[in-house]
Amino acid sequence: MHATLRNTFGSLLLSAAMLAPMPGGVLAQDTAPAAGAASTPGQPQAQAVRIGFLRTYERTLALSVLDIPPEDIGLAGANLAIADNNTTGSFMGQNFELEVVTLAPGDDVAEPARQMLADGIQYIVTDLSADDTLTVADLAGETDTLVFNAGALDDRLRGEACRANMLHTAPSRAMLTDGIAQYLMWKQWRNWALIEGEHEGDQLFAEAMKKSATKFGGTIVGEKIFEDAGGARATDSGQALVQRQIPVFLQDLPDHDVLLVADESEVFGTYVPWRNWVPRPVAGTAGLTAGSWHPASEQWGGAQIQNRFEDMAERRMQSKDMQVWTAIRVIGEAASRTQSTDPAAIAEFIKGDDFAIAAFKGQRLTFRDWDWQLRQPILLGTEDSVVSASPQEGFLHQVSELDTLGVDEPETECSFAN
Repeated sequence: MHATLRNTFGSLLLSAAMLAPMPGGVLAQDTAPAAGAASTPGQPQAQAVRIGFLRTYERTLALSVLDIPPEDIGLAGANLAIADNNTTGSFMGQNFELEVVTLAPGDDVAEPARQMLADGIQYIVTDLSADDTLTVADLAGETDTLVFNAGALDDRLRGEACRANMLHTAPSRAMLTDGIAQYLMWKQWRNWALIEGEHEGDQLFAEAMKKSATKFGGTIVGEKIFEDAGGARATDSGQALVQRQIPVFLQDLPDHDVLLVADESEVFGTYVPWRNWVPRPVAGTAGLTAGSWHPASEQWGGAQIQNRFEDMAERRMQSKDMQVWTAIRVIGEAASRTQSTDPAAIAEFIKGDDFAIAAFKGQRLTFRDWDWQLRQPILLGTEDSVVSASPQEGFLHQVSELDTLGVDEPETECSFAN
């Protein structure tokens, strides 16, 4: 069983709607007609652009209660993007509508994806696992529907498992680790020790970090695997135990400039900073972390979107919110530039040479035509502030410095003919 949350947003009205229980554990959320959405006598009916957002959410444990993802993670970004699209769309005779389906991890995604396609949804934005994202992309490919991956970081989705109808506004792991590696090399901190968890995401991040070291000249001088022994994450004696155990675990590492942590599974990473055996900066999934966005980012006009987002969601914008916002804004920008709601015309423009999107990162962003990954700067920061943004000064590229982040065209394993 899964709970499905559907909501349709009209033009500018994004206020909370009443929730009515539906049969089969389904919740339907409807909004009143948007201001300006209905045409007045003598005016043509606004043309609808229908976007689906298919996501999974489950309140998960984290080492810090502050790191538990909010229930509307990603969804709040979608709501803001629909409002932004309709601000322009109201002048263009375009009305953007959003249908949201929220599943629990492990639920079947094929059924709601098929229903979206049967209902005439023209674009699907996903925040799903890599395998589920591929399932949706393959189903959508049967009708030439574009899928925007706004959640999965897996490099294989941009490589051997790429799809011609699947675009990525979420950065790849390689982009994140390349962003970290560039900064460490810019600081001339060249020798790195690596602590990795034993779960799949941890291993994928560690592997990406090793490739980034090779790519930019860093050296992994030592590695250790942190075994997940399970047990309670919060006990009365927890802090005292961690304070004793973590330094002992790290004491036999070779001398290093930076301690890298690969712990996407939230088992131990938060415990590492300030508990090293030797005093060294920490980076990776703890300490200095990388993302497509940061709650403290206010450069390049970022204060404007942060303020609007905070007014709507009553919290600061996170990376996943930005990734979903960007995906929906890509559709809105293309509809505006083409002055069309025809999916074929919009898809052709998005994939063309003239497309670019502004996303409060200091430059206009474009898609790589070899894997449909969105080129974008990677923000590096601590919990409280942005430290830097990659690509770093001095890392050059013949096409775009943004292509120093992630897999470049000569190395890609993507073939849209597959």
